[in-house]
Amino acid sequence: MPGNKYNENSNILTSRVSRLLQDRQRRASRASSNNNEAENNRSLEGEEDDFSRVDSYLEGAAAAEVLPTQRLLVVANRLPVSAVRKGEDSWSLEISAGGLVSALLGVKEFEARWIGWAGVNVPDEVGQKALKKALAEKRCIPVFLDEEIVHQYYNGYCNNILWPLFHYLGLPQEDRLATTRSFQSQFSAYKKANQMFADVVNMHYEEGDVVWCHDYHLMFLPECLKKHNSKMKVGWFLHTPFPSSEIHRTLPSRSELLRAVLAADLVGFHTYDYARHFVSACTRILGLEGTPEGVEDEQGRLTRVAAFPIGIDSDRFIRAIEVPLVQEHIKELTDRFAGRKVMLGVDRLDMIKGIPQKILAFEKFLEENPSWHHKVVLLQIAVPTRTDVPEYQKLTSQVHEIVGRINGRFGTLTRVPIHHLDRSLDFQALCALYAVTDVALVTSLRDGMNLVSYEYVACQDAKKGVLILSEFAGAAQSLGAGALLVNPWNITEVAAAIGKALNMSDEEREKRHKLNFDHVTEHTAQQWAETFVSELNDTVVEAQLRISQIRPVLPVESAVNNLLKCSNRLLILGFNAALTEAVDIPGRRGTDQVKEMNSKLRPELKGPLTVLCNDPKSTIVILSGSTRNVLDDNFKEFDLWLAAEHGMFLRHTRRGNWMTTMPEHLNLDWFASVHHVFEYFKDRTPRSINERRDISLVWNYKYADFEFGRLQARDMLQHLWTGPISNASVEVVQGSRSVEVRPVGVTKGSAIDRILGEIVHSKPLRSPIDYVLCIGHFLEKDEDVYTFFEPELPSDNVSHSKTKAFDASKFPERPSSKPSPRTSGSKAPHGKATQRSTPNSEKTTNHSNGKHSGKQPSEKTSWNVLDLEKENYFSCAVGRTRTSARYTIGSSDDVVSFLSRLADASQSVTSN
Repeated sequence: MPGNKYNENSNILTSRVSRLLQDRQRRASRASSNNNEAENNRSLEGEEDDFSRVDSYLEGAAAAEVLPTQRLLVVANRLPVSAVRKGEDSWSLEISAGGLVSALLGVKEFEARWIGWAGVNVPDEVGQKALKKALAEKRCIPVFLDEEIVHQYYNGYCNNILWPLFHYLGLPQEDRLATTRSFQSQFSAYKKANQMFADVVNMHYEEGDVVWCHDYHLMFLPECLKKHNSKMKVGWFLHTPFPSSEIHRTLPSRSELLRAVLAADLVGFHTYDYARHFVSACTRILGLEGTPEGVEDEQGRLTRVAAFPIGIDSDRFIRAIEVPLVQEHIKELTDRFAGRKVMLGVDRLDMIKGIPQKILAFEKFLEENPSWHHKVVLLQIAVPTRTDVPEYQKLTSQVHEIVGRINGRFGTLTRVPIHHLDRSLDFQALCALYAVTDVALVTSLRDGMNLVSYEYVACQDAKKGVLILSEFAGAAQSLGAGALLVNPWNITEVAAAIGKALNMSDEEREKRHKLNFDHVTEHTAQQWAETFVSELNDTVVEAQLRISQIRPVLPVESAVNNLLKCSNRLLILGFNAALTEAVDIPGRRGTDQVKEMNSKLRPELKGPLTVLCNDPKSTIVILSGSTRNVLDDNFKEFDLWLAAEHGMFLRHTRRGNWMTTMPEHLNLDWFASVHHVFEYFKDRTPRSINERRDISLVWNYKYADFEFGRLQARDMLQHLWTGPISNASVEVVQGSRSVEVRPVGVTKGSAIDRILGEIVHSKPLRSPIDYVLCIGHFLEKDEDVYTFFEPELPSDNVSHSKTKAFDASKFPERPSSKPSPRTSGSKAPHGKATQRSTPNSEKTTNHSNGKHSGKQPSEKTSWNVLDLEKENYFSCAVGRTRTSARYTIGSSDDVVSFLSRLADASQSVTSN
């Protein structure tokens, strides 16, 4: 559709903040003009008018004022309508003006489509067809779930596993064996249901649509959608708390759920705490890198994680107070409770709402303040939920028992201190109750946001009552400035807050209310929805910019075919993470520390390496930061070159002992003091290790707690830079979870010159090297090894000499040539070697500009060390997509597969 070309503007601002500010200004300008027009036409609305407004929005009338520029597919477990069957092909739809549909009422630039379950089982095709048609008029698309799926997915995994865990209630404990047995079937049903939602989304998706997934019911949905279409814009928002990593790690399916959510482009939470817990879980459980922007996976893909506090449609509540019917309710309540302060609690009758704690705190207040016995009343609205669950039935009985005891203790024949209702109120009655309340009590033990506190503040502009708010509710971060924050578990603290609220001066009440009222009216549900979708679109723009920096996957066919065409091949292979055994269990980093610390060549590589080493046209170099002993232990049986400690030590396994390529007069006076520092931090950081080498020291905290290790690394760096290495000729190289101190200039790329020199000295080359393959998982500092061989890389972009010119005496002479003084060649433009070829020639070749000048002293032919065409150079980074290498390869498993293919092709050519 025409409006979906959202990202085709070529003038994309480079700064994410600049783009978002520009978008915010545009929305503010549009909202201002819409509000002015609405003020002229505004009339008082009752509840029926409010539902009519939602109904007209779902039918598309609300979006007619501004032409939508993009489609928004809102995917939630339940649709904003409930369906009731009236006949075989007839349905009645009831609108539910929930928070999410209210949030999207003001998002004018999007044409919303709702996808979800209609709350009813429709097994027959006739009924499904009729329901689809009825829902289409409301811009809703149904997902049909059968009763068994609903029972296992919704009642089972969602409400019995995820919901308690996310609210810190833990996994079910009453029957552990039964829970373990049923868990797998519930989890399978959960994944199946998510795939069913994805199938419906895919069926109705159009290019350019934004897909917004909601809540813990659909944690697998982002992964399902991205597998179908990787370019789809997908956001996911959680409406509940997200627990700390220590709680989340108890979930058996923890890793699968986290990775599924990370498939989204943008992940949103109500508060920064929940977002931080999510990033921490990804870091500690998956071993991924947490950044200020979000979570970065092994391939360099970034999932943005951010806090988006939801709001309410505050205008709806403010207008409702002026409705005549609501005014009548207010008058009735005022007369009914004349002479008494009114305290209010509105909650679902749920374990996390802290209703028993609230009532016990009120009892303690009455005990300590006898003068208030007949001057205050607590109205507790407890909306029943999940009445068929034994735990909820037990909670209901407990609350009734406490209320009865307190009323019997402090009440009279005409007055009781607590009015408890086990039912919900209609909108007008609720607004009236909010308006007459002096103190609102929200004592949630754990809550995603708690919009009751917002609704209360919106209805209090006249009375300016006091809000007592649990610090464990998400709203505490938004309304904490004006509310009295309490720990609901501490009934003494809550009782003291009740006394402070009832005795608060008018001036303080007005100041506190103004802070909360300004926040509630400015940060509305509509603004929340607009902000999230705007950030999601911008996140996709950022991802496109990042993708442009990502290297393509290694073209295996070209690498194999080109190797067969060339006559002198150099294969440089990194060791760790490229050729070592894969000991990490998927989803957990560093699980077998003892095994992984003992780096071993993968057994399945021994055959391919043997074949490649026996190929007379190939020279193999194992280039590693590991020590000589490690390389000897793994490669002594092969015919190849070993380059240990970043190439500072070199030997051929068949031709002698280790030789050093270190620069002369290398100063290692700093070594002992740095070693002491490393030992100190190793002792203070459990599971961290030190690797002592001949020219460098490495402190590795891969297996330690990530957050603690990072803090320790920061302290170590500060100590090193201001102490032991402040005047030393060394540099500090930081890995993702390591710190290395080595002499200045020691890198794998800078060692290549010396390595090539030793190779040429030991075995005269019959022709220049015309094929180079370089594969490894190197630190960023060592990736200069990739650019060293780059034929077309401008010389000013490289920190070291590109290709050293070697003496011609290192190459074979033709039989007819005579001894002559040493001459040297150099690399021609674009990596092509030039050749002095004509006997008795009176000219030499100037290799920098290709012109001939000077005298040839004798008959002699020499080649450059490299005669490398662009298509014959393959540099490849293992497990990293943003790299200096030309290509990437996924993991050591892929390296095994590729080298096996290379060996098979080489062996086939040799045998022929």
